[in-house]
Amino acid sequence: MKIVVGLGNPGSEYQNTRHNAGFMVLDELARRHAGGAVARAKFHAATLDCTIAAEKVLLAKPTTFMNRSGLTVGEAVRFYKLDPTQEMLIVVDDLYLPLGAIRIKPKGGHAGHNGLADVARALGGDAYPRLRFGVDSQPKGASQVGYVLGRFTQEQSEALTPALKRAADAVECWVKSGLNEAMNKFNTPEEKKPKVPKPKAANNPGSDNDANQGPSPEEPSDQAQGQSNTAQAGHHQPSQSAEQHKDT
Repeated sequence: MKIVVGLGNPGSEYQNTRHNAGFMVLDELARRHAGGAVARAKFHAATLDCTIAAEKVLLAKPTTFMNRSGLTVGEAVRFYKLDPTQEMLIVVDDLYLPLGAIRIKPKGGHAGHNGLADVARALGGDAYPRLRFGVDSQPKGASQVGYVLGRFTQEQSEALTPALKRAADAVECWVKSGLNEAMNKFNTPEEKKPKVPKPKAANNPGSDNDANQGPSPEEPSDQAQGQSNTAQAGHHQPSQSAEQHKDT
């Protein structure tokens, strides 16, 4: 038994918004594996039972708002007595990944994403797998909250359908073959920053350049930078009013 939880906000006003990318991936999975089935209200979520690669899977879309997503996760994990590090996957939108990019990780911080923060609160830690689905960052000067609660542009929509299908493929791979296989096969490669060339020592007449050249400044590691950027990916929400915080 495994659980896949897509994060989002309920209600028609939030349908197909960027913050509901988790819901949209689950919709694709439901179309493939639970066609015609009627969702049941369970664990404060709309749930569907299905079978993927001979494994029983519960698809869950919380009917709470984003910042109460942990309620669904906590209840489902306790009811089925599951190990959240092995038998649960969270699917969530990510502002800091290009549209459709996928980043699967076994654990990590919430990086300001209210849904992930509440899941960590419900589980007592952040050691749970998650699939981050890129929705692009907001345009310069635009409101972050307004952007994630807005719908995809026409240009983004053209790339969205195949991206959602690939994310659903990644979830199926996780169910069938495990987390490592899904990470190796579906994680979008991180963009490496160009290396900074080491400064050359000035040539001093009559001196041994090699002997007099002091140690070069430490060159930043591309790998370390990539890991740091990944760890910080998420929605760094600005200070919000109580009404705004409810939805994001």
